[in-house]
Amino acid sequence: MIKVGVIGGTGYTGAELLRLLTGHPNAEIAAVTSRSNQGELVSDIYPNLRGIVDLPFVAPELDKLSGCDVVFFATPHGVAQSSVPGFLEVGIKVIDLSADFRLRDQSVWEKWYGQPHQASGLLSRAVYGLPEVNREAIIEADLVACAGCYPTSIQLGLLPLLRQGCVDSSDIIANSASGVSGAGRQANIATLLSEASDSFKAYGASGHRHQPEIEQGLEDIAGQSVGLTFIPHLLPINRGIHTTIYANLVDLNVDVQELYERHFKNEPFVDVLPAGSHPETRTVRGSNYCRIAVHRPDNGRKVVVLVVEDNLTKGASGQAIQCMNLMFDLPETLGLMMPGLLP
Repeated sequence: MIKVGVIGGTGYTGAELLRLLTGHPNAEIAAVTSRSNQGELVSDIYPNLRGIVDLPFVAPELDKLSGCDVVFFATPHGVAQSSVPGFLEVGIKVIDLSADFRLRDQSVWEKWYGQPHQASGLLSRAVYGLPEVNREAIIEADLVACAGCYPTSIQLGLLPLLRQGCVDSSDIIANSASGVSGAGRQANIATLLSEASDSFKAYGASGHRHQPEIEQGLEDIAGQSVGLTFIPHLLPINRGIHTTIYANLVDLNVDVQELYERHFKNEPFVDVLPAGSHPETRTVRGSNYCRIAVHRPDNGRKVVVLVVEDNLTKGASGQAIQCMNLMFDLPETLGLMMPGLLP
């Protein structure tokens, strides 16, 4: 049994981790931390866990988690980096759901997150947590930087095309829309019901901090530089991401449907839909699945890829558990085979 600690258990990704871990046959939740809610029961903050996770929140200190085999950091960006070295030193594996260790270039991280990096020596040690790309490296890792939600949808959506080298990598457009839970569990006027409901908007059009993560991942996949225009949007739904990707084929003879089906045929959490399909966010809500449809309008040069995922599951906590399974030599799908919630 893997003893698990969740650091930052009051946020949405922390709550999703707890929900998923309770159904994992090889995981035992040993500790859940929160500075502001110490002593309160987890189930008092998240009543859906009543009778299932009745642990009290404890301080996020090493001695409170010393019995863990792995800790998940479900904390805001900039928090994990000060604590991760201590856990690694005593042999506890770390899976970080924030962006603290996703970027290899310290200066790029500091530019986008506006603060000095406190553990830059670990940036080269961290393995990027996108199993469909880095499965073998994750298996050997003791520090995994779990991929972001937008970056997961875009990288998986482009993976077959870039691996095959059949699109112009210098001119790719990705329009992504996320539910309001992507902004985290915090007081924010923009995500109030009366502000976000019955509306749809773009944001970060002049630059978004997920951009360098996406570019780094796409360049690793393509083996060359990638020109990406990424525009995020806010959807008036609780959870879910819909990404639409536009790229230009350089090989007009490629059968894009066959390419995607062949590439992902052995990936348990990537579902390539039949030709002509349009995936819906509701089909992946609460699940670890990413569903993809690929189109080639008028059989021309343009290829359009549609991707849906749950930003809290495949885009965060489910993917983190997928990485944990790999790190502990367990079946990758263990505890994650639940279907989406309908209606």
